[in-house]
Amino acid sequence: MTTVFPLSVSVVIPARDDAVLLERCLHALDQQTRRPDEIVVVDNGSSDDTAAVAERLGARVVAEPLQGIPRAASAGYDATTGDIIARLDADSRPGPDWIERIERTFRDRDDVDFVTGDPRFYGATPWVHWAGEHLYIGGMYTVLTPLLGHAPLFGSNMAMRSASWRALSGEVHREERNIHDDFDLSFHVRPGMTVLRDRDLVVEVSARPFQDWASLRRRLSYVLPTVRLHLPEETLHRRRQVRRRAAASSAGR
Repeated sequence: MTTVFPLSVSVVIPARDDAVLLERCLHALDQQTRRPDEIVVVDNGSSDDTAAVAERLGARVVAEPLQGIPRAASAGYDATTGDIIARLDADSRPGPDWIERIERTFRDRDDVDFVTGDPRFYGATPWVHWAGEHLYIGGMYTVLTPLLGHAPLFGSNMAMRSASWRALSGEVHREERNIHDDFDLSFHVRPGMTVLRDRDLVVEVSARPFQDWASLRRRLSYVLPTVRLHLPEETLHRRRQVRRRAAASSAGR
């Protein structure tokens, strides 16, 4: 009989001035069927009770005073001790089996390096929810998957092996502020690493980025700078060639 050892799971939550939503997120993590082994909240220069809420609810707080999600997320990943690093945002509300599902995926699939899931938006009209899920997130997967050669990572609902993060931690763009950190990490995924998109790994996420045109425009404005950081270094044609060679090599083993 084969003994199956559990994988330890760390959850990272970058947060700034988000005490109310963070408290709800941490309560959701407390209700998991499989509790996380540690929760790391990165306080990214908050002026509210974000850090106090995190400490009161049992999270370990890492202070990153220089603002910017790329820097905050990376600081959180660096601070983890688990075999698996799971990522949420402060406005994420994971279902009760979120950690259990993530651990099972990595335990059963030793070829998987990253798992990314889907959102279900809350806090706006049904039309906004539909547009966010199908146009914004669906459009992200449609456009970026062929460009990357794999599904892009969705920072409000993703996980990765700690070894994969350690391999890439020195390459990501930590100092850039106006980029999407999850897209940036997606570009650094190496040939031979596997990204699994699990459509059943669903997290409720606030629809506040779509509350007005200014908020949506700000988020969209981060996309092109993120792409521009990478395309001069490695063209789409070359990325596809590398992916094809890696896939052919794996198939021939």
